[in-house]
Amino acid sequence: MAEHELPGVLILDIGGTQGVLANHVALLKKHFCLITMKEFLANKKEMSKKIQSVFVFECRPTIDRELLESLPNLKVIANSGVGVDHLDLKMISSFGVKVTNTPQAVADSTADIGMALMLASARRLVEGNVL
Repeated sequence: MAEHELPGVLILDIGGTQGVLANHVALLKKHFCLITMKEFLANKKEMSKKIQSVFVFECRPTIDRELLESLPNLKVIANSGVGVDHLDLKMISSFGVKVTNTPQAVADSTADIGMALMLASARRLVEGNVL
């Protein structure tokens, strides 16, 4: 990899119903060369050497043994969600790959909605809302 070349990050797609959100793409492109799963599958031999990270968004792409075996330079799997239940951490670590997530990303908003629902229930707001 040339010194000026950005490290490759594998993503499922850009936009659509399962791809990385378009407003995240600009930020990712500042630090990575984005490689979609379609591009990777079309040219596995060349692309596999470039990819050092996988960005998991909405539990995709699926991380399995076959994918890990095809990415010899993979260093990290970055999960955009809070949990990692959809990832086989033992298998991933056996490849020497680290996993990250965003554990506190939704803590405040979860607490806010919990409080709002308790207040709505205590004050019977839904029952009083006549359409």
